[in-house]
Amino acid sequence: MTKLFDRRFDLLVIGGGITGCGVARDAAMRGLSVALIERDDFASGTSGRSSRLVHGGIRYLEQGRLHLVYESIRERQILLRIAPHLVKPLAFTWPVYTGARVGRLKLGAGLLLYQIMAVGRSHRPSFLSGRQTLDREPSLRSTDLKGGAVYYDASTDDSRLTVATAVSAKNAGAVVANHARVTRILRDSGRVVGAEVKSTLGGETGEVRAQAVVNATGAWQNAAGAVEHDTHLRGSKGVHVAVPRERVGNRDAITMISSVDSRVMFCLPAGTHTIIGTTDTWTDESPEDVHASAADVAYLLRSANSYFPEAALTPDDVVSAWAGIRPLVATRSNNPTAASREHSIVVDQSGVISVTGGKLTTYRSMAAEVVDRVQNVLYRRVGAAPTDTVTLPGASREQELARIAQGNSSLAQALVSGLPYTGAHLVYGVKYEIAKTLSDLLIRRTHLAFETRDHGKSVAQRAADLVAPLLGWDEMTKRSRIDQYNVDVDRIFAID
Repeated sequence: MTKLFDRRFDLLVIGGGITGCGVARDAAMRGLSVALIERDDFASGTSGRSSRLVHGGIRYLEQGRLHLVYESIRERQILLRIAPHLVKPLAFTWPVYTGARVGRLKLGAGLLLYQIMAVGRSHRPSFLSGRQTLDREPSLRSTDLKGGAVYYDASTDDSRLTVATAVSAKNAGAVVANHARVTRILRDSGRVVGAEVKSTLGGETGEVRAQAVVNATGAWQNAAGAVEHDTHLRGSKGVHVAVPRERVGNRDAITMISSVDSRVMFCLPAGTHTIIGTTDTWTDESPEDVHASAADVAYLLRSANSYFPEAALTPDDVVSAWAGIRPLVATRSNNPTAASREHSIVVDQSGVISVTGGKLTTYRSMAAEVVDRVQNVLYRRVGAAPTDTVTLPGASREQELARIAQGNSSLAQALVSGLPYTGAHLVYGVKYEIAKTLSDLLIRRTHLAFETRDHGKSVAQRAADLVAPLLGWDEMTKRSRIDQYNVDVDRIFAID
């Protein structure tokens, strides 16, 4: 923390979601001195509770948002190039049934336009008969199946993509701090000059001085008096559930039209699990406490069961459920699905630059636009940062995990039988991914909490024992960290 308090920065970024981390990376790569502050952990909010997709925005074609589709396709391809260890191509099957809102003709036209806009940056889609669709995905409902199509997007580990972006910013010279809460925005003669910051783990407090401040706190937009204007945000709640993949039987990703409300949604492969999502409902819930309701879960299971009737999913099949809040630019529409996913950049009277909206896929280009605004505030102009060519950190993770575990059985052993996570993953998270708590490690550096019914509570003690020497925890601190972990998972994964 002392690195934050003993100098004056060009830029202070508040908020360590994908947007804030992207802004910090871009600015640092342009040569600006940057501080990045996150109150909890990188990706602990919306950025770590997504559909884990980097997608070209095919569903936005219906809304006529062609610019957003083109931008999404371009950014998807860039992320596949700069983060191949985190962003992977993913095949989607889109089955079409009799009477579907999106029929074969409409789907064909949409995919043709999608391919034209991709201009060679995507695998060519293919169209399937009913029999061919079932050959690809035999667990789908066969009744009234007319055919389908296969198209390609990409999947990602959303939390680790965010963390890798923060690490990249650090490697470029930024000072990055998670578990550091902004308690007050500092203004002098009406102009923003920094923020008062308190470590939530060590308790240290100090002032971070900067010539420009970016508020990238998303759904936490007005925390600590960060902005002096009404940002006209509206929160849309997105809920996902994870169920055992063997219960569903999907081989790849499935694009579905919900039988409940005709929204586009997905069944997504996630190791031994299938993720079903997402909802899209306006909410006034606190982003700190937002979680799935029983009604949210029922909606998702009913939608999936209409495509996979033999699964007959019930709430008992749900391994985990989670929710995030999309900070969307306010609209008069009662339908949040129709609200724009494009971002908004607003500068208040004191000079705080606030960025809201946007989506995971386009974070890099959004960050570049924000830093352009920062340069205007600083009255300097530096060429664009090479964020589209410099590879994100973590490509050697598998080799490093093997090295860490070599000769140490406690680090080589699986934390939970049937899941790929070991003690080496925890050590790696502390050494190379700025992890400081059990929640950082078990929820975000790994997805163990998402993939176990007790959300990792049964391994929290073992995990604490493994990382305590690295983090300097004594027995009292270990107990405190375990207690906090239990509070965190109860808050995030509750269903009521």
